[in-house]
Amino acid sequence: MMKKYISTLVLLLLFMLSACQQENEPTAEERFADYTKLWEEKKFEQMYAMLAEPSKEEFGKEEAVQRFKNIYDDLGIENVKVSFAKKEEEEKNQNKKETTIPFKVTMDSIAGEISFNYEAKLLKEEREEEGANWYVDWNQGFIFPQIKDGQGIGVATTKPERGEIFDRNGKGLAINAEFREIGVVPQGFGEKEAETKKQIAELLNMTVEQIDNALSAGWVKPDSYVPLKKIPAKEEEKISKLTSLPPVTTKETTGRYYPYGKAAAHLTGHIDKITAEDLEEMDAEKYNANSMIGRKGLELVFEKKLSGTPGAKIYAKNENGENTLIAQKEVVHGEDVNLTIDAELQKKLHESYQKKAGTATAINPKTGEALALVSYPAYDPNNYTYGFDPELHKKLQENTLQPLLNRFSKTYAPGSVIKPVTAGILLTSGTIDPQETMKIDGLQWAKEDGSWGNYKITRVSESEGPVDITNAMIRSDNIFFARAAIRMKPEEFRNGLANFGFSQEIPFEYPIQASQISNEDTFRDDLLVANTAYGQGELEMSLLHLAISYTPLFNEGNLLDPSLVKTEEAKAVWKENATDPQYNDLIKNALREVVVNPKGTARAADIDDVKLSGKTGTAELKRTLDEKGEENGWFVTYPTDNPELLVAMMVENVEEGSSEVVEQAAGVFQDIR
Repeated sequence: MMKKYISTLVLLLLFMLSACQQENEPTAEERFADYTKLWEEKKFEQMYAMLAEPSKEEFGKEEAVQRFKNIYDDLGIENVKVSFAKKEEEEKNQNKKETTIPFKVTMDSIAGEISFNYEAKLLKEEREEEGANWYVDWNQGFIFPQIKDGQGIGVATTKPERGEIFDRNGKGLAINAEFREIGVVPQGFGEKEAETKKQIAELLNMTVEQIDNALSAGWVKPDSYVPLKKIPAKEEEKISKLTSLPPVTTKETTGRYYPYGKAAAHLTGHIDKITAEDLEEMDAEKYNANSMIGRKGLELVFEKKLSGTPGAKIYAKNENGENTLIAQKEVVHGEDVNLTIDAELQKKLHESYQKKAGTATAINPKTGEALALVSYPAYDPNNYTYGFDPELHKKLQENTLQPLLNRFSKTYAPGSVIKPVTAGILLTSGTIDPQETMKIDGLQWAKEDGSWGNYKITRVSESEGPVDITNAMIRSDNIFFARAAIRMKPEEFRNGLANFGFSQEIPFEYPIQASQISNEDTFRDDLLVANTAYGQGELEMSLLHLAISYTPLFNEGNLLDPSLVKTEEAKAVWKENATDPQYNDLIKNALREVVVNPKGTARAADIDDVKLSGKTGTAELKRTLDEKGEENGWFVTYPTDNPELLVAMMVENVEEGSSEVVEQAAGVFQDIR
């Protein structure tokens, strides 16, 4: 009796243990949830471990894992989401060996979002190491339903056309032009290989080493076409010389071309082949290893607008050549950019520079539109776009005039061209009266209290009597402006300069360095105030800011917002009431006298072709008050009777003050009359 009781108890315990095990077994849905989590994380090897035996027999691990991975990598699959509806009541039939679960997949790809519904079959299998559990009966429809029967996958991409950059008159500054791709077939070199390579290298501005590197690529065979460089189709003579060489062959293509070359180089910048470092930061949807991107200038500034987005089509293909579309995204071509720039004026200003470095900016002072932004010397952007020449780049880097430096985006001590701004501040604040005169003796002056030590302010010429603001402007009298400025409270003077946009970001589409009043947020002493008043001290500004600082004279005292992109919108105001407009005529009359008055500093601009007004400046570059430094010559000028063009120019390292830049500017106006 006791034995029967024990036997029954053992059976009961075994039944209870079996029931607990069954109760703890994961359900099919729980297993599929684990599988989809791995799927979303693209853990393909761990997914394979959850496949049912029939699937493993049909698809080897390497085949299944690698195909999943390759397809997802090639198609740029990201953000995979797998969802399925949970059943209201979990199936409790422990004897069930098979079940199905409908699911939905969404993902991003190079062809846009892909979404599909599919059905998963799960099999319950007994495995020695794990016991009974559910496994996915996988097929290729899990990748895309359209390839469930083993179809291949095809991808077609459409490259977007890069937007072009035009000037205000529709002339191209950066355009897509006809090019010829120059390549070589290795077996065509023959016995004179070294000599031929040297000839090709010289014609293409390449090195023989670059040609050898192209020919040594792993895919190159004796009869392969090996591309070397693109050159504009208009260079017919060069193309003719190249094609006369036995190994050279060409293909028609399109490419980026900069018609104004050096004249607009720092403005347009150039494009260049994308690097691995660039790709890490760029949008994978838009860029790949073969993409070209803006490297400098407007090509870089407007990269997002110019670049466009590639089109892509993903499709399933069978042995009969029939295709089934999986996903498609239309190509979006880049947008054109239309500038306020006048390309011909840009060219003339650039050509006006000869042996000395400098920079020039032209605007319409009535609208704030930028008409030219010139940096001289410059490089030819066409030499940088297709095939980098290290020797040429080295020469440019070693050139003491620094042709790679973009001067129009930098700031400099402006010298006396700032005096119309100082005059506006002094008059608007009531610090000086238009009729007020100041008695100044000699060429030099210093404060009588001796606080400036041995330092003295020097003016260009002695006055014949008391000096008013008009006379001070005509003769560019540093002493008058210095003495007037130190009457003001330092913060009041700083606020006046702030009303002209100093120490603030310039609201302009092209990045321009902000102008500064001083190295610190305050003037350390009144000597710095005095020197700042006539454009020295620590004052620095860009040519664009200098040009814009004259716009209150033509806009009722309002400082205009500079613009670079052509628009139908009305002119915008950057700073309202920068000056009191009642003094505009006084300052403008003085600027005309600077040119025509016998004592004026811009007499060389008194030409017959056009009546000019303007202000000269000479800024001495030095690190200390006692040091003697090189000088930059400045001139801001505009037609007196039709002020729709204002030109600001600077020439570095002048020998005769501002006189040579005045003559240069006058020559430009004679040329464009």
